[in-house]
Amino acid sequence: MLDIGSFQARTCDGVSRRSFLKLGASVPLGLGLTGGLAQASQGSRAKSVIFVFLWGAPSHLDTCDPKPNAPVEYRGPFGVIPTRTPGVHFTEMLPRIASRSHRYSLIRTHATTAPGHPDGGTVALTGFAEVPTPVQPNFGSIVAKARGNQGTLPPFFSITSGMLADASRRIEGYGGGTLSQAHDPFLVGCSAGGEVKLSALQLLDQLNPLRVQDRRQLLALLDTAARRADQHQQLAWTRNMQSGYDLLLNPAARQAFDMTRETPETRARYGYTTFGQSSLLARRLVEAGVPYVQLNYSRHPEAINPGFELGWDTHVYNFELLQDQHCPTLDRAFSALLDDLYDRGLIDDTLVVMMGEFGRTPRITPNASRDHWPPCYFSIWAGGGVQPGRVIGTSDKLGESPLGDVVSPLMVGTTIAHLAGIDTQARAEMNVLANGKVIDALL
Repeated sequence: MLDIGSFQARTCDGVSRRSFLKLGASVPLGLGLTGGLAQASQGSRAKSVIFVFLWGAPSHLDTCDPKPNAPVEYRGPFGVIPTRTPGVHFTEMLPRIASRSHRYSLIRTHATTAPGHPDGGTVALTGFAEVPTPVQPNFGSIVAKARGNQGTLPPFFSITSGMLADASRRIEGYGGGTLSQAHDPFLVGCSAGGEVKLSALQLLDQLNPLRVQDRRQLLALLDTAARRADQHQQLAWTRNMQSGYDLLLNPAARQAFDMTRETPETRARYGYTTFGQSSLLARRLVEAGVPYVQLNYSRHPEAINPGFELGWDTHVYNFELLQDQHCPTLDRAFSALLDDLYDRGLIDDTLVVMMGEFGRTPRITPNASRDHWPPCYFSIWAGGGVQPGRVIGTSDKLGESPLGDVVSPLMVGTTIAHLAGIDTQARAEMNVLANGKVIDALL
């Protein structure tokens, strides 16, 4: 099922230009490029990237970096199980992912500078802090600009029910940043039942894909008035309107969002959860040729906050939430995603990166949970030129600090860009990821 949304926007004279401007402003899509940047993907190993963002930050000790020999106030209640990689263990909460460790590589020595939400989200998604401004572009926006609008779909999707935010404000590094709003992600939501909603396309009431073609005439009548606007804004508006029309009018593009084309067995393997069906949608977008998909576990990081989706920010009920919801949901969906990418022959051309914005306190808090911990956390990398079955770095015996070289968020973004074919020269031309280094141990 595909929901394109609606809103009331009528005047005595009919549909207003403001309504169309709202549509344009809500569909911030990139424009195809010419020249060196547009050719960046020619030498890439990864034609597509799926960035699995565990917004809220999962506990590394309770998932992929357990410390079974640590004192009880550190190690937690979960048992430890072996992975397919010799000498590497996960907790019992992730049995499916553990059994597939030969299909990905693990980094256990991440550290970041941002201690909270949503500033930590900006660093995780851009490699740079929010301050000093200007905010740097999301890794997906960098890929989107380098690739351009080459297919029937926008080059950068963020799968979530809305813009990522905590209880007070959004992640500033969600989109184009210094590259402009033209390279912001296209937001698409997916429910636990597989209903897809393109919330960015707030179309006029009673306007559906079968009738959009007739509205082009009306759009032409608005051109004269639109030219009074700032030239840059008008250019962006024209691009966005065209992209919105193209998306709705192209049957092949719309098919990517039709989850009913998947078998019940496939949908069940991912799990009938929001993240499970969103993961399946991510695979479908990759099959449709989308260069960058940010697959978000939740829209908000908070684990306990009425009216919000439950994220990984487990200041309370950490172990209960991991056991009953987060780990089973992640284990099922992520393992199914990996299997599908391998079985369908997509893994060599698709880079998958899974991580949160930081870790959680190794010492269990008085609330029997874990708080924020920027000095140490993990990530998982698969496909797209990454050598599988490797473990990069280790943390100390309590999981408090990396032993050896630290891997920063900037290195994450630089490695993604490198594997997507955006080399040093291309990054310099865009003025992005300055001083970033590639994680050579992954290659």
